[in-house]
Amino acid sequence: MGRKKILISDDEENIRLLVGSMLGKDYVVIGASNGIEAVAIARRQQPDLILMDILMPKMDGYTACNKIKKDPVTRAIPVVMLSAVGYELNVKLGQQIGASGYITKPFTPRDLLDAVVRFLGSPG
Repeated sequence: MGRKKILISDDEENIRLLVGSMLGKDYVVIGASNGIEAVAIARRQQPDLILMDILMPKMDGYTACNKIKKDPVTRAIPVVMLSAVGYELNVKLGQQIGASGYITKPFTPRDLLDAVVRFLGSPG
């Protein structure tokens, strides 16, 4: 079986590059710069996990997550929300729209890997 695929959706290119460098050795990492791209890529490429920023242009992460979770083609894909704001309200909103988890920025490589392993198991 090939490497599992992770979609990182974040409007900050440096975050996409950082996640790619942290996870690219063990996973196929693809990027989206906004929610519209994330929904389209999720449908087309069927990643095993989506890491979704909340605040993005064109379509925010909550709306994108909601669309992904309502689409029969993508609804089973776990979505982990990323945010610089760790308020409980954000976590509750994320859970209400079907988000599987939540990571607060800035995150450590360990935080990221723990979240990925929780949903995908150990790489390889």
